[in-house]
Amino acid sequence: MRNLVILGGGYGGIKVLTGLLGYALPDDLQIILVDKNPYQSYKTEFHTIVAGTKADVDVRSPFPVHEQVEYEFGEVKSINLESQEVYFRDKSKIIRYDYLVIALGCEDAYHGIEGAEKYTESVQSFSKARRAGLAVQNLKAYGKVSVVGAGLSGIEVASEIRESRPDLNIRLLDRGGSVLKAFDPKIQAHVTDWFVKNDVEVLHYANVEYVEKDGVCNNGICYVNDVTIWTAGVQPHRIVRELPFKKDKYNKVAVNKYFQVPRYENIYVIGDNASSHYSPSGQLAGQQGEQVAQILADVVEGREPKEPKEIRLRGTLGSLGKSDGFGNIFSQPLTGFLPRLTKSGILWLQKRHF
Repeated sequence: MRNLVILGGGYGGIKVLTGLLGYALPDDLQIILVDKNPYQSYKTEFHTIVAGTKADVDVRSPFPVHEQVEYEFGEVKSINLESQEVYFRDKSKIIRYDYLVIALGCEDAYHGIEGAEKYTESVQSFSKARRAGLAVQNLKAYGKVSVVGAGLSGIEVASEIRESRPDLNIRLLDRGGSVLKAFDPKIQAHVTDWFVKNDVEVLHYANVEYVEKDGVCNNGICYVNDVTIWTAGVQPHRIVRELPFKKDKYNKVAVNKYFQVPRYENIYVIGDNASSHYSPSGQLAGQQGEQVAQILADVVEGREPKEPKEIRLRGTLGSLGKSDGFGNIFSQPLTGFLPRLTKSGILWLQKRHF
């Protein structure tokens, strides 16, 4: 029996799995999906868990059931490239692989800032988003929340908390001179106006020097707050950072056109851990997962895989609470209710992918 092991059941890993299940798989192939949780969770909605505007069940789905698919729930400790084995942190079980897909997602990057990892909350995993949500919802009236980082995640976290808790004092620390600097000026202006109207303080040109239990020190001024949420950058997963693969300047694995690791061509890396000229996103990971499924469908049958087509992203969507949003869709900037509705529709479709 040959084992095809998928590490990570997020946007990329689930697309590999469901894509493969669309083929007539050889009888001697067993697929094993490894994830920390017994369900797929939708990371683009974790800000709603932080704000308490959605229940856990609204942002997760069960994994598909299939006779050639097994699941192993636990945290991966390491990968032995020579023996082709996966080890776990809290269990003695070892999984051997013939083919391995690494789709583990990303982790927070703290940029060496003292106290950042210890004293801030995160939205990079389901359990961490839950913990952040508990911290926010337990705040008394007029409590203070600082969100460090004014990219897409920071914008959605700050706006969702504002709608959920209008009593709180919310501060957003932005490293640049405008929020969402990678987006169209129309979108930047719309988001800035939303924050002004909804009383969210934005500090531009932020330079966080260190973080304490009850505050953030920025540009020589320490701001007292009750909860600090970190959305100021990500990095590849620890497992990937430790592997002796060739990597780019962002510590992402250099892969070939088939998403294979040179010298280890039975290992495929996708999503936040694979080098790409695109910024990391669930959409990118999903498209890469679909392509790897097509490649593996040929490989496991002993066929030469077809060269994958160029990836074309459709755009980026973001929310400002329940009824407002923004996005670039096919290079067209949109603001207001339409992009917010579109984002909700995509979530609805994702939860019904099998």
